[in-house]
Amino acid sequence: PMERTLAIIKPDAVATRQVGAILQRIELAGFTLRGIRLVNLSRHDAEGFYAVHRTKPFFDSLVTFMSSGPAVVLVLEASDAIRKWRALMGATDPAKAEAGSIRRDFGSSIEHNATHGSDAVDTAVFEVDYFFSDLEYGDSVEG
Repeated sequence: PMERTLAIIKPDAVATRQVGAILQRIELAGFTLRGIRLVNLSRHDAEGFYAVHRTKPFFDSLVTFMSSGPAVVLVLEASDAIRKWRALMGATDPAKAEAGSIRRDFGSSIEHNATHGSDAVDTAVFEVDYFFSDLEYGDSVEG
């Protein structure tokens, strides 16, 4: 069955003009692009999106970073999209990510790691709905 997930090309990758290269990898990996938008998150928007991490020590710096410049949010569709996108991104720490992964090639640190992806179906539903209406990406995250 087809599945949808949220992907974010983070401010660091936008600032270094890597959006096109990352989109090309997404398309070459077989994902269908169901939604795309350039966003400039306010601190409040970033806090809402990352609310699940509010009690973690990295929360403040993550929110500051994600509201520091434009980012590209995407709805990706593929069979097993969540797992497939997370594999294409690579490990959170670019230094530990597999060769050829997006984070290895475009990230510079655990926080400035170029991309974000949903980690589960329920997370994907929340994250896609945070940025997109049904009219923009279709009627159901589950397909």
